[in-house]
Amino acid sequence: MVFVRGAAVVLITSTLALGACSSDQPFGPTVGEVLGSASTPAAGAPQAGIGVNAYLWRATLDTLSFMPLVSADPWGGVINYDWYSDPRKPDERFKATVFILDTRLRADALNVSVTKEVRGADGQWVAAPLSDQTETDLENAILTKARQFNLADAR
Repeated sequence: MVFVRGAAVVLITSTLALGACSSDQPFGPTVGEVLGSASTPAAGAPQAGIGVNAYLWRATLDTLSFMPLVSADPWGGVINYDWYSDPRKPDERFKATVFILDTRLRADALNVSVTKEVRGADGQWVAAPLSDQTETDLENAILTKARQFNLADAR
């Protein structure tokens, strides 16, 4: 009985030890890797901490920091923002979702989707048309910021 119990303990311990060896980081990414610290790899290099380009990730969070953040999935590359109303125009509000689609710093690795609503005469929010240029302008602002982060890290 003692032999069986001892063998079970050895088996469990060795399984846990070998399981930790299967990864460079057995306990997952560091906080800096998830948030995209300054020590992130170059734009084309593989990234162990997140599943998307760290520069695009950081630039998105920085560029849209004025909007309330709902959720951010650094492995799936989806960042959801809640409704934001400009204090100067309280009868309209915007919501955004950003999709980062690649580990490379490329324009086609980014997709921004924005929804606009306006308050009707009855006080209810209704969907409103949004200029196609709005999403393009946001994508360009994020890409510009990502390139600035990349250049700053290269120095």
